[in-house]
Amino acid sequence: MPAGDDDRRGTVRAAFGGLTTRGRSFVAAGAAASVCAYLLGQPDLLRVGALLVALPVVSVLVLYLTRSRVTAARRLSPARVPAGGESRVHLRVDNGFRLPSGQLMLQDRVPYVLGPRPRFVLDRIEPGGQREVSYRVRSDQRGRYPLGPLELRLADPFGMVELHRSFDAYDVMTVLPHIETLPPVRLGGEAGGQGESGQRSLAVTGEEDVIPRDYRHGDDLRRVHWRSTAHRGQLMVRREEQPPRARCTVLLDTRRSGYAGTGPQAPFERAVSGAASVISHLAERGYQVRLITDRGLSLPGPGHGADSVETTGLMLDALAVLDHSALPGPLDLVTDTHRVTAPDSGLDGALSALAGADCGLLIAFLGAPDLAALDQLARLRQRAADGIAFVAAGQLDPGVEAGTLGRLRESGWAALPLHPGVPLAQVWQQAGGERAASYRGR
Repeated sequence: MPAGDDDRRGTVRAAFGGLTTRGRSFVAAGAAASVCAYLLGQPDLLRVGALLVALPVVSVLVLYLTRSRVTAARRLSPARVPAGGESRVHLRVDNGFRLPSGQLMLQDRVPYVLGPRPRFVLDRIEPGGQREVSYRVRSDQRGRYPLGPLELRLADPFGMVELHRSFDAYDVMTVLPHIETLPPVRLGGEAGGQGESGQRSLAVTGEEDVIPRDYRHGDDLRRVHWRSTAHRGQLMVRREEQPPRARCTVLLDTRRSGYAGTGPQAPFERAVSGAASVISHLAERGYQVRLITDRGLSLPGPGHGADSVETTGLMLDALAVLDHSALPGPLDLVTDTHRVTAPDSGLDGALSALAGADCGLLIAFLGAPDLAALDQLARLRQRAADGIAFVAAGQLDPGVEAGTLGRLRESGWAALPLHPGVPLAQVWQQAGGERAASYRGR
């Protein structure tokens, strides 16, 4: 016998295990009536027994065939939301069988942080028909949450049998860190770019670079460089100079030793939210933004543009799953769900990531830096055009905290405490005021 036939028979046999109490009672009553009809010689009673047995058997067979033709699909809108935001999950069930389906009950698996498991009861679906339902999910905690697989329970109209089906497909909902709206301020230190205060540099011959290039379809004919065209014998156009862009590097200290407490309002979550807010704010204002951590995670990496919307989304996605310094490499930080403790190596990874790089304006979100970290931060500051450090406040003795801020300022940082409950926008505005005063005093 072919293996496929054996598997099919086993599946059908398992489908009879879905008989409800009512279905089993009908089978038992039919069997008893059939035995009594045989013993008593009552053919009418035998017909009744056969009918009682046939009804649940036919229900099992029809429902078994229907189950394989019922399909389901899930769609998230949107799939990426900020912490505290809502996403709507749309479920669609299609009946591809030539008979109406029985009653359906849908249950979708969701992590407990997103709420209870949603359940829906649907009436029978006509042949070739479909039904759509939806539910909402939200989370105050950043992260990546799997939705699914979807479980389907089918029941016949007589309540004789219930069959279950589980789909393999699942979707992922990404909850980004909370992003605060920041006011526009002039931070200074915009080396290598124009930022808000720089001016576009001009070529020696004026606004346009006279170095020509080949004509491309769609180029404005007013830009044809006739001297080069005559010399080359083909159309050449003047190349426009692209203005240099301001660079900013956001450093996030993820060392577990630098933060106390857990939960959505913990200092570490505040630092992650601050980094996400600054990245989003500066990217919208035309900066080339780069994210690094103490462990050496550097985004964007090779192969990614430094000024694309996709790159900003990549950094925010990485921050959505970023944990304390506990993983050996950047890829594990983004994709691995297991947490492996690693020794605290200070900011060596950040120093290596910025070796020989022009980081422009350096903005750091720090926990409680120790003496070794303060020395490393002083070395990092020397590689940047300007530096602003936001230090998680309230974790150290006030005297120690003041000394930490003083050490940072001595090494050239504009160091500001980030107190719990104080909006980042307020501290951001203060940082802009301090840097403006510093540049006026030079």
